[in-house]
Amino acid sequence: MVKKSVLGRGLGALIDDNKYEKNPEVQALGLVNEIELGKIKANPFQPRANFNIDALEELAQSVAKLGIIQPITLRKIGDEFQIISGERRYRAAQISGLKTIPAYVREADDQSMLEMALVENIQREDLNAIEIAISYQRLIDECQLTQETMSERVGKSRASISNYLRLLKLPVEVQIGVRDNKISMGHARALAAIEDDERLLKIYFQIINEDLSVRKVEILAKEALDTEAVEIPNKKPVSTLPDSYLDFKKQLALRVKQKIDLKRDAKGKGKLIIPFNNDSEFEELVRLFNKLSEN
Repeated sequence: MVKKSVLGRGLGALIDDNKYEKNPEVQALGLVNEIELGKIKANPFQPRANFNIDALEELAQSVAKLGIIQPITLRKIGDEFQIISGERRYRAAQISGLKTIPAYVREADDQSMLEMALVENIQREDLNAIEIAISYQRLIDECQLTQETMSERVGKSRASISNYLRLLKLPVEVQIGVRDNKISMGHARALAAIEDDERLLKIYFQIINEDLSVRKVEILAKEALDTEAVEIPNKKPVSTLPDSYLDFKKQLALRVKQKIDLKRDAKGKGKLIIPFNNDSEFEELVRLFNKLSEN
């Protein structure tokens, strides 16, 4: 039998004894079970790449004093267990010297496990914006979730999800800056509208060196878009776009928050290209144009 002191004053005060399985050899689905740490393996689908050592040490001190308040979630594989969610708590329990940890045990295949791990990870408050964006992209690429489905699963608006996904189109230097909290999500969103990476990076370093506000960056981004729209490319163009076309291109780029391409020859024939990365982004464009047509 597992000693009750393992619970500390946390879980024991929150969970009724008759709903708590103290025998580590019995794993009741839907109930909290006490599982030996030695039988638990890390989640190979863990979206979080880095764990802050200082934060883990603080959590371990809390665990040693109060026990595990929130059980982790595991899936059973043979005689061992694999973490679905709660790897920080698991690591903190290891550091604090616990031999067992309270856990929910459930059945899940690899696909479901990846989805659960990503969704659970996104809902954490201490994730940086790039980690969240990568998790969203993995849900699209590896779990075939649409932005609409993700919105329901994680409780975020589709617009919010789209804003995070656009961060992954930024140059690597800027993504690292977002990850390391050198610039905010608002700064990054403003930068994402700029097509020219050289200009984008110039403004990025200006943000850091001059501590620019988000509003100031939005103004600089708009100025950069205006310049991009009127600059003559290195290659000789078939024809110069009229001012009305340039204005339309600029306004549309701001509306869809994408880098668009508009071409027109001397006879007035041309094409408009609006890129999208997946079906969800295409659906967002359809909704935008439907909304514009209603106005």
